[in-house]
Amino acid sequence: MKNLDMLNFSEQPTSSIYQYIFDLFAKLGLPDQQAHIVTAAGLLFAFAVLLYAFDYIMRKVFYSVLNRIARRTSTKWDDFLLENKVHVRVSRTILVLLTRQLLPMIFLGFPVLTAALVKLLDIVVLLTIYHLVNSLLKTCRDIFRSSNAFKDKPIDSYLQVVQIFLIFVIGTLAVSLLTGNSPWSFLVSLGAASAILMLVFKDTILGFVASIQVSANDSVRVGDWIEMPKYGVDGDVLQINLNNVKIQNWDKTIVTIPTYTLLSDSFKNYRGMQETGGRRIKRALNIKMSSVRYLSEEEITALKKIRLLTPYIEKREREIADYNKTWNTDSSSPVNGRRMTNIGLFRAYVLAYAKHNPNIHQELTLLVRQLAPSEYGIPLELYMFTKGTQWAYFEDTMADIFDHLLAAIKHFHLQVFELPASDDLRLLRTQQASTA
Repeated sequence: MKNLDMLNFSEQPTSSIYQYIFDLFAKLGLPDQQAHIVTAAGLLFAFAVLLYAFDYIMRKVFYSVLNRIARRTSTKWDDFLLENKVHVRVSRTILVLLTRQLLPMIFLGFPVLTAALVKLLDIVVLLTIYHLVNSLLKTCRDIFRSSNAFKDKPIDSYLQVVQIFLIFVIGTLAVSLLTGNSPWSFLVSLGAASAILMLVFKDTILGFVASIQVSANDSVRVGDWIEMPKYGVDGDVLQINLNNVKIQNWDKTIVTIPTYTLLSDSFKNYRGMQETGGRRIKRALNIKMSSVRYLSEEEITALKKIRLLTPYIEKREREIADYNKTWNTDSSSPVNGRRMTNIGLFRAYVLAYAKHNPNIHQELTLLVRQLAPSEYGIPLELYMFTKGTQWAYFEDTMADIFDHLLAAIKHFHLQVFELPASDDLRLLRTQQASTA
């Protein structure tokens, strides 16, 4: 038999199945080289069919049985196992172990190729076991989170430490398998060169650790909108790699920052806003304090014609009448008892208008509040969320609301505060001159 570099047929097969099929093709008159190739191809096809059948049974039978059991039980740990895909990792681990055991037997006629294949399969087994253990760790994290005793504990930090240690162990074993040396010799060599490695690859090590932390925390993903004013960042994340993060700002400029800055500096991520489906409106109308006053009966009657205010005014009239009657209020002075004010009715109108606005998210926080008065008047702040998160939609919705309120405020006998303009100063001088 020919002795090739990767196709070495000098060693005789030791598997009875392989030997039987090889002898069968040899009796048909095929040369040894072709008999080995045909035998390996046939066994490889049979092995592929076996793996596919096993995977099909696991997906159609095993997974569905586990899902039914999890739905029927009242415990949460089995739900966490399914959420973290532990059953999928288990089935894949079995498939990989089965492949590791049987695939080298298919290529017994190719010893050199078999040796390389065994190393590759050993590394695949290590990676599969890592994913399985990682899923189990995440399941433990979720179980601890659901317990009241661990709700305020940094479970994620503990998980990250274990994950980093696990990656280091898997990496050490993988290098040991590739080089054929003991893991201890690799660790000793690594320890001797650690000072030089840390100096030369300082940024790379920082970036590597940051990448692991960002991935483990799920703090930033590709496509997230983040904001870091310190670095001029305000846009979508395009790429995250070992050394840097690439962001495209809204003005289409590209900003690149080191990956470890995502750990060392603070940033704002708008993913939560996008996933919630609502974008916050937080803007105030500054009401001129001198325009705030009680309303007369005629003014209240006129405001009743506003459809959104009618139920509120009628309810408030009954409440005020009952209160003043109970306490025998002297109505000769408007300060006595309770009265409706123009700013109170305007605040009620703004809230009713927002609740009836189809562009405002009704399931998120929605309120109209009065902030502390200042030299710029009384801020009446609108705090609510739009139904969409797109920039143009958000700006249009907010502009429509304030356009309407600025036009409607005069019907409540209120004035918006604004600093005097040059025309106001000239008019004031003219009035002072005419009275002098």
